[in-house]
Amino acid sequence: MLNVRDLTCGYGGAPVLQNVSFTVPENGRLCILGPNGCGKTTLLRAVCGLLPHSGSVTLDGQDLTALPPRARAKQVALLSQAAPAAFGYTVGQTVAMGRYAHIRGPLQGPGPADRAAVRESLERTGLWELRARPVTELSGGQLQRVFLARALAQAPRVLLLDEPTNHLDLRYQAALADTVRDWAAAPGRCAVAVLHDIDLALSFADRVLLLDGGAVKACAPAAQFDLALLNEAYGMDVRAYKLRTLRRWED
Repeated sequence: MLNVRDLTCGYGGAPVLQNVSFTVPENGRLCILGPNGCGKTTLLRAVCGLLPHSGSVTLDGQDLTALPPRARAKQVALLSQAAPAAFGYTVGQTVAMGRYAHIRGPLQGPGPADRAAVRESLERTGLWELRARPVTELSGGQLQRVFLARALAQAPRVLLLDEPTNHLDLRYQAALADTVRDWAAAPGRCAVAVLHDIDLALSFADRVLLLDGGAVKACAPAAQFDLALLNEAYGMDVRAYKLRTLRRWED
């Protein structure tokens, strides 16, 4: 389904990413792990066409970066790291912005399909009851869920998530993972998420991509992923740290 081959990109000067390749099949859930500065966010920005790159990004053989922005937005949605809300739109209005690519012209308002997609996204993320509340009155966790709902309302085939659990408490971290898992299970969809929480990544993903120094260090099914590689990437004994943390839960 989503196929990235030999992707190289940066922001001027030395490349941030070099020759990154991976594939995400239909219904796949790929998690990207790696230390700060390894290029995780840069990779998502390149895949969705926000950053020029060499190499190829295709969806079912179609070059995504060759599509006009509106057409590309119908295929790929990016949930970026949460930012403060600057304007007092309501939750419902903010989520409805995800339908922009589907509205044919500036004089044509949202139709029944748009309203249905917005309602479905609000209900899926548990925000329907908050639809009339200004986003400026929301907590950081609530606002992150609004942005997820907006991305889902966009009705993409590929959902890219950059640290989607930022600002979420434990309950809503689990709920978000379940929401994206259920969403990606529908025909013609897949999800790619950048996560710092290794445990959440391994429980959510069916495949893990480990970046280190702008290159792919490993890419394997989550059940077969060699956890020892994390030690090299993060420069610490990850297993020992996790075991020490878990001992706090022992009786």
